[in-house]
Amino acid sequence: MKDIHKAGQLTIGQLAEGTGLSVSAIRYYEEIGLIPKALRRPSGHRVYGPDAHSVLALVRSFREFGFPIEQIRTLVSLSTNPQIPCDETREIARDHLNTVRSKISQLRQLEGSLIRFIRSCSETCIGGPAPKCTILKEVGLGMRQDSPSNACC
Repeated sequence: MKDIHKAGQLTIGQLAEGTGLSVSAIRYYEEIGLIPKALRRPSGHRVYGPDAHSVLALVRSFREFGFPIEQIRTLVSLSTNPQIPCDETREIARDHLNTVRSKISQLRQLEGSLIRFIRSCSETCIGGPAPKCTILKEVGLGMRQDSPSNACC
């Protein structure tokens, strides 16, 4: 990196390049307080201390794992506080795992419904007029539910 890095200061562009985050994401994380406000050069350009890189790398990793911002805020805080045991970190991860498992369950239900819709169409109305397709009827698009069954084909 440039001489700025050697002096312990990073431009927003250097942070973006070093963390794989966009400049706008870094500005957002600064705005919501995940990283400290940047210092400003006389030119108005932002410069960040060396800790910003490690915090943003952590934020990016947590985002890739799907953690919500408020949990990330807590995890970032925990990452810099040696007085707090890791139990709290584990609990946040456990809560997130439960959320992920719930989403997986919901996605499996959605998958089952889509499989049934496709099977119904393949067996009942494939090739007929689209407005009479069982998928549209079963999902509730284009047809009132109280209409008599008008399967195509």
